[in-house]
Amino acid sequence: MILRNAQKTLVSLSNQFKAVAVIGPRQSGKTTLVRSVFSNKEYVNLENPDSRQFLMEDPRGFLAQYSEKGAIFDEAQRVPELFSYLQQILDESNKPGQYILTGSNNFLLQQNITQSLAGRIGYLTLLPFSIDEIKNQRPKTIDALLFKGFYPPLYDHKVETNFWFSNYIRTYIERDVRQLKTIENMFVFEKFLKLCAGRVGQLLNKNALALAVGVNNKTIEAWLGVLEASFIVFRLQPHHKNYNKRVVKMPKLYFYDTGLVCALLGVQNLNQLEFHPFKGSLFENMVVVELLKKQLNQGKSSNLYFWRNKTGNEIDVLIDNFNELIPIEIKAGKTITNNYFKGLKYWNNLTGYKGGKVIYGGEDYQKRSNNFEVIPLDLIDEKIKD
Repeated sequence: MILRNAQKTLVSLSNQFKAVAVIGPRQSGKTTLVRSVFSNKEYVNLENPDSRQFLMEDPRGFLAQYSEKGAIFDEAQRVPELFSYLQQILDESNKPGQYILTGSNNFLLQQNITQSLAGRIGYLTLLPFSIDEIKNQRPKTIDALLFKGFYPPLYDHKVETNFWFSNYIRTYIERDVRQLKTIENMFVFEKFLKLCAGRVGQLLNKNALALAVGVNNKTIEAWLGVLEASFIVFRLQPHHKNYNKRVVKMPKLYFYDTGLVCALLGVQNLNQLEFHPFKGSLFENMVVVELLKKQLNQGKSSNLYFWRNKTGNEIDVLIDNFNELIPIEIKAGKTITNNYFKGLKYWNNLTGYKGGKVIYGGEDYQKRSNNFEVIPLDLIDEKIKD
């Protein structure tokens, strides 16, 4: 089993809160992590129809079985009735870490927790593996890493990447999408999903998406909400502090895993990525998610933004540490050129900040005299500090 960087945070949350919710995409390793950390607790999968029926028909009798040691309830959002009864149990006890809930549907889980368990529960968002976690098993090249992605089953078992993602997409659409929203034409929704993959790392233009899919803007917003709630995509927001008035206000669209993007784009093998027009966007997506995982694994919310003005000057990522903004440029190329620092120099002149970081596809680390750092992919965890 690959040790997860979020394990320490999970243990800490269980010592502070009466219950802990571990949320994240399907197949991100939530069940494996919680069963490993809380091996003394009984595991209950609420996808199982027998367990689900017992809980729905006799919730008090069901929960009475776990009154002594607590339990792990997997896919807890499947049974909304659970949360009201848990509220009473948690209110009558002072023991921390009694119940561990997992869920791959953020909207439904949050909705139930907000109604019944607010203030009683700690949150941990677990995404697929980080580069640091698979450093001993990761593919040798960046193209192979982009193509394979980071979902744990692809590293735990010998399974062909294309087949796995094909089944993952089918399962996602048939189960999670239908659970969240009644969508009459699933073919159109799948077309929408693939069009989103073709816009990875770009400004999110919902009007253009609506025209391409053949639906209205309201539907596009609702479908984006479905993708976000099930941890398929997220929106990176522009930074709220404007250094001039002519700034872009639309968010950028990213996926939580590049392997899934490759599958949606129809990439059949990693060799096709070498000269693929989306390679730079895929690399940028991977780096942004790596920075996001670093925050989430510590139980923190995202502090990542981007900045871009109307004339095209841009910083790929701004890390907002409250008293400091750290600019980061992302370049897929392996050869360092002066062009890598163009955006950082513009930002320095505009804001008075000195320095910045470039994360690139090469192997050498450099610390330059103008306080610019050039960081290879493998050193993100070490060189990008909180």
